[in-house]
Amino acid sequence: MDYISPKEEALKVKRWPKDTIAAGRRHTVGLKSDGTVTAVGDNKYGQCNVSGWLDIVGVAAGNVHIATNTGNAHTIGLKSDGTVAAMGWNKHDQCDVNDWRDIVAVAAGWRRTIGLKSDGSVEAVGRNNEGECNVSGWHDIVAVAAGDWHTIGLKLDGTVTAVGNNRYRQCNVSDWRGIVAVAAGYIHSVGLKSDGTAVAVGQNKVGQCDVSSWRGIVTIAVGSSHTIGLKSDGTVAAVGWNEYGQCNVSDWCDIVAVAAGCAHIIGLKSDGTVVAVGDNEYGQCDVSGWRGIQLPGN
Repeated sequence: MDYISPKEEALKVKRWPKDTIAAGRRHTVGLKSDGTVTAVGDNKYGQCNVSGWLDIVGVAAGNVHIATNTGNAHTIGLKSDGTVAAMGWNKHDQCDVNDWRDIVAVAAGWRRTIGLKSDGSVEAVGRNNEGECNVSGWHDIVAVAAGDWHTIGLKLDGTVTAVGNNRYRQCNVSDWRGIVAVAAGYIHSVGLKSDGTAVAVGQNKVGQCDVSSWRGIVTIAVGSSHTIGLKSDGTVAAVGWNEYGQCNVSDWCDIVAVAAGCAHIIGLKSDGTVVAVGDNEYGQCDVSGWRGIQLPGN
């Protein structure tokens, strides 16, 4: 019988996080309980053309900060057989994932796509001008997150690694310990600790890293310059940029998952419906009619 190391065994039984809702710069994606996908918002590059997808178990949406020269996006779907589907903007080959196999989780940045394999290694395609795709040496990874220009990897031992742009020290995560989830924004990074607290590094110009007082957090999501924390009681905390009201979530309840776009936030309720606040210029918050969205962990 082949020997399996304790580390390999741990990776094998790890429950990789798979997002059932995703938010980009101008669009929003939802995975339905039947394995199909729905999307609303800007469809300039076909990023919302996901109605033909089947057997999807996780979704990701390319995100980017607000600027006059940005907004193009792509959508990623992780299939039940470990392959990956992609639609949308492909200028930097960020949708060239047809040959990927054995993928267990996906993340999408501005111009790139990240895939986590079951053996703890990581794939990346797309723009690599600042080394944000230099993940070939990573191992023992159990979760990945993609910011605009940097990529975060959570290791099996609760430590964190990062590559890419580090202008605002958003990649200075080597001293983090006891981390169970990671998220990345435009130029900041957030980690959720096993005790329900959160840590953050990077630019804090609008308070997007002011998470030290948070308690009882079970999930985190990060937009361009705002940070979201889902609490164990189903309520939501938000800090940072609020120009579009994207942090106005104090009245939300019964939430089981959150996703943050550039300037909007999506919340999945326990009954499979979805709520949204923030920028709706492209209809990316028009999710009130959604039903049967897959609950996390199901």
